[in-house]
Amino acid sequence: MDYYLLAGDAILVEEFAYGEDHVTVGLAGAMWAAGDAGWRGTGSFGRFLRTDEDLLAMITPIRRDRAARVFRQLDGGALPSELELRSRFGDWVRFTNAAPLRLVEDEAPRGFSEKRVYRVLFAKEPRAAGLAELSAVWAGSTPGGLPAGEGRAGDHRFTWNLRRIGLGIAWGLDVTMLLGNGPDGASPDVAGAVLRKLTADVRDRGLIPVTTERFA
Repeated sequence: MDYYLLAGDAILVEEFAYGEDHVTVGLAGAMWAAGDAGWRGTGSFGRFLRTDEDLLAMITPIRRDRAARVFRQLDGGALPSELELRSRFGDWVRFTNAAPLRLVEDEAPRGFSEKRVYRVLFAKEPRAAGLAELSAVWAGSTPGGLPAGEGRAGDHRFTWNLRRIGLGIAWGLDVTMLLGNGPDGASPDVAGAVLRKLTADVRDRGLIPVTTERFA
């Protein structure tokens, strides 16, 4: 689950749903504000706030431990368990499912069973310090100075970089995966774990995840 502090006195909790190939298929959430009697489902609010500059300026990604402290400080008591929070979500907002865009036609190199290319879109403008921290955490950067990295997990190889999308409208985390031919083959667990970890790295530096798409 993802936690956010909104305007200093409201907590938003969200969760994305993913398809078999790890593209985003849904979003749901719940919100509580100081003085509220309980949590209420956010419906389409989560998608709307990602397009509204005023709301984006008021929202800060936080972790559950900080959300629990803020909730208690605002006289909410103990933060409900994630199971209980899910019961407050209400209706899920469904994302349109589509086959991979197949913008990249390259076959997997020799020694690998499959090549995948993903993009995670983010809203909100990052701080320069946050970008520098990401470059340090990922131990790399692009020629333009933006965060980048690479890694391995068994027979699988991964490369990734953060970049601006659409003349500064959004940010994209581009991830290329070369899935190996080992005993686990093209393990979906590996692909999903890498995407979730990298998405959390970016979110922890202040950007708001919007959706995950597969290009190849």
